[in-house]
Order: sequence, then structure tokens, then C-alpha cells
Amino acid sequence: MYVPAHFSADESAVRDLLTHHGAADLVTATADGLVATMVPMLYDPDAGPHGALFAHLARNNDQWRQPVLGEALAILRGPDAYVSPGWYATKAEHGRVVPTWNYVVVHAYGELVVHDDPAWVGALVRRLTDKHEAGRPDPWSVDNAPEGFVAGQLRAIVGVELRISRLEAKWKLSQNRSAADVDGVITGLRATGQDATAGAMDRARPTR
Repeated sequence: MYVPAHFSADESAVRDLLTHHGAADLVTATADGLVATMVPMLYDPDAGPHGALFAHLARNNDQWRQPVLGEALAILRGPDAYVSPGWYATKAEHGRVVPTWNYVVVHAYGELVVHDDPAWVGALVRRLTDKHEAGRPDPWSVDNAPEGFVAGQLRAIVGVELRISRLEAKWKLSQNRSAADVDGVITGLRATGQDATAGAMDRARPTR
């Protein structure tokens, strides 16, 4: 991934996205070409030098059966939004502005390991469920479902682990624009209901 210096991200921001993201795209190169599946992933920073991402795939999804050529890739996205050149203060000054797209993304590369073990997968499902149910007034638990039903569901999925070997991150949030342009974009984003991207821009300001 091309990452100009002004769009690089600090380690804490990358760790935060890995920890709190929702679903990610799992991409693998195989003898039959590229294969991709969108799956919720759980990040464990202590599972290896760079941590690991855990997920599960449907047993009928051939991606887990196909040998991976080289490294697997997980694409984790933060907020993103279209940026209108009309929001830039410099539009009124010289007009030399164009549209762009602001976004936050992490590419995690590594070895993909398959776990075809109901106990392993069951533990992962509980961890994923607990993560996404946390904070709800009446959180759902795997134990709320009948044991036999859960066992049947677990037989229909397979666990995967991406052992991260390297991370590439890009926080493209107008850090290359003037403070006035950044203010204009943040105002425009908030006016169109895109508060998440506006907030990410505010946090990424080169100077405060």
C-alpha cells in the first residue's frame, strides 16, 4: 500500500482500529485466483510478535480449504467519506482543488492457520459474541441458545487464525491540507452526518 509520510499512522491508532473494528475482508491468493470473504475478526495483541486476527468461515466456504499462495491479507477499515472540493477554504482563493476520498485502513498480512475443531471455534464464537454484546442493556450470550442447537451451528463453521507478520496502515485525513481546509472539510462532513470521519480528521490534525 502506498503511504506518503503525512498519511502514516501511529502505533496506538493502529492498535485501536485492530481492537475495535467490526468486520474485515479476508483475502487469499490461491491456484484458482484471489478469494475474499468479509468476516468479523477478533484481534489478540499477545498472540505472537505482531498479534493475530481470529475469525470463522462457513464450512461450505471453499476459501479455508484452498492452499494459500504466500501471505493472507486482512483489510480492516475505519471511517471513510467523499470530500467535496467545495468544502476547502482555498477553493475561493485560487480554485485549484479537486475531489478526494478520506479514509482509515489497516492491511494485516500473515500466515493463515485453519482450526477445524469445535471446541476452538466455540471459544472464539463466545469471545466474538462477548465483544459485540458488551455494553448492551441485556447482552445475549451463547448460553442463551439451546446446547444442541449451538453444537450444530459450530459444526457448520471452521476457525481461521491470521498470524500477523506485518502491518501497513494509512490514515488519509487531509493532513496535507491547510488548517482552514481541514476545518472546512470537518464542517462539511458533520453537516452531511458523517461524524465518524470528521472525528477521525480532528484527531489526526498535524497541529492542534
